[in-house]
Amino acid sequence: MVAQPNPALALRSDSERQIRSTVDWSETAVYGEHIWFETNVSGDFCYVGEQNCMAKLLQKPLSRRKCAACKIIVHTPCIEQLEKINFRCKPSFRESGSRNVREPIVVRHHWVHRRRQEGKCRQCGKGFQQKFAFHSKEIVAISCSWCKQAYHSKVSCFMLQHIEEPCSLGAHAAVVVPPTWILRVRRPQNPMKSSKKKKRTSFKRKSSKKGAEEGRWKPFVIKPMPAPLMKPLLVFVNPRSGGNQGAKIIQSFMWYLNPRQVFDLSQGGPKEALELYRKVHNLRILACGGDGTVGWILSILDQLRLNPPPPVAILPLGTGNDLARTLNWGGGYTDEPLSKILSHVEDGNIVQLDRWNLHVEANPEANPEEKDETAADKLPLDVFNNYFSLGFDARVTLEFHESREANPEKFNSRFRNKMFYAGTAFSDFLTGSSKDLAKHVKLVCDGVDLTPKIQDLKPQCLVFLNIPRYCAGTMPWGNPGEHHDFEPQRHDDGCIEVIGFTMTSLAALQVGGHGERLCQCRQVVLTTSKAIPMQVDGEPCKLAASCIHISLRNQANMVQKTKRRNSMPLLNDQQPVPERLRIRVSRISMRDYEALHYDKEKLKEASVPLGIIVVPGDSDLELCRTQIERLQEEGDGAKPKTLSSQKLSPKWCFLDSTTADRFYRIDRAQEHLNYVTEISQDELYVLDPELVITQTVGTSPAMPDLVDSSATPPGHHFAFPSSSSSPPCSPAPSTDAELCLLHKDDLIEAAKSGNFSKFQELHRAGRDLMVRDSSGRTVLHHAVISGSKDIVKYIIENAPSEILDATEEENGETSLHQAAALRHRTICHYIVEAGASLMKTDLQGDTPKHRAEKANDPDLAAYLENRQHYQMIQREDQETAV
Repeated sequence: MVAQPNPALALRSDSERQIRSTVDWSETAVYGEHIWFETNVSGDFCYVGEQNCMAKLLQKPLSRRKCAACKIIVHTPCIEQLEKINFRCKPSFRESGSRNVREPIVVRHHWVHRRRQEGKCRQCGKGFQQKFAFHSKEIVAISCSWCKQAYHSKVSCFMLQHIEEPCSLGAHAAVVVPPTWILRVRRPQNPMKSSKKKKRTSFKRKSSKKGAEEGRWKPFVIKPMPAPLMKPLLVFVNPRSGGNQGAKIIQSFMWYLNPRQVFDLSQGGPKEALELYRKVHNLRILACGGDGTVGWILSILDQLRLNPPPPVAILPLGTGNDLARTLNWGGGYTDEPLSKILSHVEDGNIVQLDRWNLHVEANPEANPEEKDETAADKLPLDVFNNYFSLGFDARVTLEFHESREANPEKFNSRFRNKMFYAGTAFSDFLTGSSKDLAKHVKLVCDGVDLTPKIQDLKPQCLVFLNIPRYCAGTMPWGNPGEHHDFEPQRHDDGCIEVIGFTMTSLAALQVGGHGERLCQCRQVVLTTSKAIPMQVDGEPCKLAASCIHISLRNQANMVQKTKRRNSMPLLNDQQPVPERLRIRVSRISMRDYEALHYDKEKLKEASVPLGIIVVPGDSDLELCRTQIERLQEEGDGAKPKTLSSQKLSPKWCFLDSTTADRFYRIDRAQEHLNYVTEISQDELYVLDPELVITQTVGTSPAMPDLVDSSATPPGHHFAFPSSSSSPPCSPAPSTDAELCLLHKDDLIEAAKSGNFSKFQELHRAGRDLMVRDSSGRTVLHHAVISGSKDIVKYIIENAPSEILDATEEENGETSLHQAAALRHRTICHYIVEAGASLMKTDLQGDTPKHRAEKANDPDLAAYLENRQHYQMIQREDQETAV
């Protein structure tokens, strides 16, 4: 007989007990400790089961937590009950015992019961029962948190020998740091029993030595086993990059890898982790963040002098990301599965990246009368990986930086930031403050004086460029075929490109133009005679008159994303690639993609054929893009060859429909890395974000009714009155009497008028918050329209969560659509944070973000876009919810 837990005691102890959301590296770390994050995943049952569940005993909803490493979900007060059922997380380290630490020790499976499981049983090959499984008490599967193998929860599939068998660590075993490599060591004992003779002879020397050893003592050490085929990976994530992308990515990597190889850079930086893993052979690093994050890690590697330095791959977050573009990682993370990214990191080629020293000395010949007291005497960085520039672009960046430092609250919007940049650039253009740059600059490259050339050109900006990309993807040196008297630009040739820009060439840069190529050199001496704005990899300052020496510092090892041939057997196993491929191309709208990209079959049904292209069997997607655009041009003639009357918009991109368990977008900058046979078997799918759908929903056989509950993505459940047999977008009432009652409903009238006290009083008297009017609008719709923040907040706190995504009949709008259209920013924030879907579309195919754009509120649209992306990442995390 199992003792029943005391609810009051559990709730009280919960407040006293620390619930960890980070990895514990202290000597008090608990073996098999879970790493908890708050979650909004719904469901009636938590992992401890009904008998121990506090929510069942207290008969009320409680907050939930999800473990990042094993993905179980429990109510917060139930965490203590996990100890009673003896369920621990997958162990991330081992204790150092009497055994030889070099003795091979195998990793065991970490078996977890699942109420919902994707894929097929490893034993019988049959799929797992999915229908109603999420709300069922029944355990449908048993899966391992390490290797992700899953079996049916029955004796015929999951046999006893599986429990103790060694774990392979799964598809990414080559990059996973096994828990057997990470040892917790005991603190050394204080040597008080040494002899008096030893104390007399070497007391001072011994004491200082022991003190130094204790000062360097760390609770954990890494003891790697010989494994020449492994490429262990350290993941560094900057959670401040890319909005809130980083925080969610940390959790996902903890699921795929050992949590002790995933590090949050906001918790102290990369130095300690790199020191801890410095002796690991074939180590690789994945930097998740912007180019600044990559530069930070490279600088720490310089300090530690690791030999050889581990190569660094990039998962680009945020905007810009010119170094990531150069190394084929793209301009920003969209929705590629992190499992695929791990494969790319493992398979990527190691290349070199030149890094350049910046040595600054004061210019003794500068005119003292032109001295600027506000100017700095050194640059913000003494090394650059991407570029160093001075003049117009640095002035604009500096003014933005100074204004943000003075008034940070005015620069919390990406759109507002862009507007400031544009305004500052326009002001600088009118005043011509950078026009006299050539008068105050002397430039010598590899001993050749280029000052006369600069005075003839009269540039307003000088750029010393190390990589081909600059300013969020532009190519200021020009395309490879346009170099004429110069060598093609490389990031590993020990040369730096010097480029001059006038206002005309700067303006042309964004539309494919380039600057004036001055030279390619190995040494630069730049002398300035007055204070000039400069920037180093985006870090600006105003530097006093100086002499700046630029020289090669070293070469960093980087991981470059490459084409993958190991997935070619998609064409009927090992058959050779055909000489020519005849492929049908079909287009998918953003509306369909956001609603259905987790259901591959329904998304294929929703696609619209464009036509057929014929390409060589070994074609990459760049060649396919050319053929598809030619197909569109041919469709403009008298006999159109395209099957769709509407042309693709300029922002279309390819979709991978075969190599993952869902569709995902391919960055345009990475099209040359993907073979068409990798992402398509017989049909090529493209996503058009600006496709306008003119068909009535549900009338086209090629476009199913997307508002039907069967088309709802996994993890999103919409509830409607059970008495209604109509589709979710239809209003619940069906008779004149019901319509009349709803029209006169006093709760709806209170919401319309914004009378909060009356609304609260009526609800407490028993009025139903899920009531609708004749057009299917809920009280939340009316509260949004009236702009009553108090009523909106009250409804969110007291009504069932289904109200957030309930749609009205006429336009299929949710309350979030209406809040975005009315530019009610605070109300939008309330509804979004409560868990409303940002991907749900109205009958015009618009998401809430689109409605904000149409309402001319770019700040609100940027916020909604950010949260929409976060929500899409979260869906991947929900695929293995328990």
